[in-house]
Amino acid sequence: MAGPRLDSSLYRHRDLVPIRRALVSVSDKTGLVELAEALTEAGVEIVSTGSTAQTVRDAGYPVTDVASVTGVDEMLDGRVKTLHPKIHGGLLADLRLEDHERQLAELGIAPFELVVANLYPFVETVESGAEPDEIVEQIDIGGPSMVRAAAKNYANVAIVVSPEAYPAIIASVKAGGTDLTQRRELAARAFSHTATYDTAVAQWFAESTLSDGVDLPAHLTIKAERLATLRYGENSHQRGAIYTRTGGHGIAQATQLQGKEMSYNNYVDADAALRAAYDMVLPSVAIIKHANPCGIATTAPNALDPIASAHLRAHECDPVSAYGGVIAANGTVTLKMAENLKDIFTEVIVAPDFEPAALEVFKAKKNLRLLQLPSDWQQERMDIRLVSGGLLLQDADRFPDDIVSVAKNWELVSGERPDDAAMENLIFSWKACRAVKSNAIVLAKDNATVGVGMGQVNRVDSCRLAVERAGARAAGSVAASDAFFPFADGPQVLLDAGVSAIVQPGGSVRDGEVIDAARKAGVTMFFTGERHFFH
Repeated sequence: MAGPRLDSSLYRHRDLVPIRRALVSVSDKTGLVELAEALTEAGVEIVSTGSTAQTVRDAGYPVTDVASVTGVDEMLDGRVKTLHPKIHGGLLADLRLEDHERQLAELGIAPFELVVANLYPFVETVESGAEPDEIVEQIDIGGPSMVRAAAKNYANVAIVVSPEAYPAIIASVKAGGTDLTQRRELAARAFSHTATYDTAVAQWFAESTLSDGVDLPAHLTIKAERLATLRYGENSHQRGAIYTRTGGHGIAQATQLQGKEMSYNNYVDADAALRAAYDMVLPSVAIIKHANPCGIATTAPNALDPIASAHLRAHECDPVSAYGGVIAANGTVTLKMAENLKDIFTEVIVAPDFEPAALEVFKAKKNLRLLQLPSDWQQERMDIRLVSGGLLLQDADRFPDDIVSVAKNWELVSGERPDDAAMENLIFSWKACRAVKSNAIVLAKDNATVGVGMGQVNRVDSCRLAVERAGARAAGSVAASDAFFPFADGPQVLLDAGVSAIVQPGGSVRDGEVIDAARKAGVTMFFTGERHFFH
């Protein structure tokens, strides 16, 4: 049902609004005492609740309890505090209307000109691993109601939802009040704040449903805030920006330590590099060009500097393509790795940390972008992709933590079961294959890629490309295919190049022909029963 309609001629102009009364209720107490000091010095009455009121009072500043305004004590373990006409009447009265002003006077309700509120720490509580009942108690009701009421009434009320805005509001209080432009901007941030909060709650309920084994959610809410406007998108004629999602712990939350601003393509490649590097358990490095790996490797056995070793081994796979690449490491970037990169043009390096000495070396490469991952970085549980008119949602393609045990159940269809070292190499190639765009073929030796065939429209061409890039290194390598071979011609290319073992999902109607080719060559072949398409 639509709200009431009023004659626009009844509204009186109101730009500068002096602040005489403020409603303050915050979970995040950052800067609260300084704000209370400024408001008190300006003669503003502070009305507050619970721990916020106590913090202000303990700091020596006067505060009016909400209960003394409403005449009702907090109830239901604090679930009801500010939900009262004497609070919301003061928030929603549009004092540009004489009738609203008259009604407030008749009811003995004083208006508010400022609301300072941030909401219960719902996201933090979820991330702490709390039980559902504890999480539910962090679903704020009164807070969003106050914020939305004040934001709706921005013509008369300034709403502040973040300590970052305290300096500006303090300056306005000292200058005599807030102006309409400022209040409108604050209102926009406030509605975004409550939308983000509600999205987090909705997402938790949706994910709770998923964890109970129920089908994917019937309703999906996605809320993101613009982090930065980019110079352009994939191409210079396209606009671009990066947004952060509520509760995100990924590349969008990384800290840029140096270099030019990140581009749209930089973010895409950096995320793809993380996908590849973090699939590995040992210190590992992935080098990406155009969202595809041109090298993935783990450290060499007994290497003095494991992460530097992993980088050199990844670089050796395809040094030509590595030029201008994006690098991800799953460990701290060391001085040695930085020195190895001094003469290699690189767009981005993303890692959980960088040694101070490495940062000093990188300072000479002023355009090189360095990204430090958030300490709580994690791979996504779900993948979302936009399509025209909608979106696709799926479980993220993840490997089990104990993939060695899983590999023991792979079906051996040709040759002899290899020793542990060879199995480790096969597992590496199988994991590396997941990071390659389909059709994907990976050749590997000693836990390092030596040839990668990707993105071809048929699998035999991907085999040829991988062999061509590996050259003589193809002999004795192992191969992984992200999906079954529809014909024997693809694996035959690998067998002719001297591949010693192949791992693939199996499932083709011509599996028999493929197995026969492997047996004829005396080559080990495993079927995993699971494919890893990556489009």
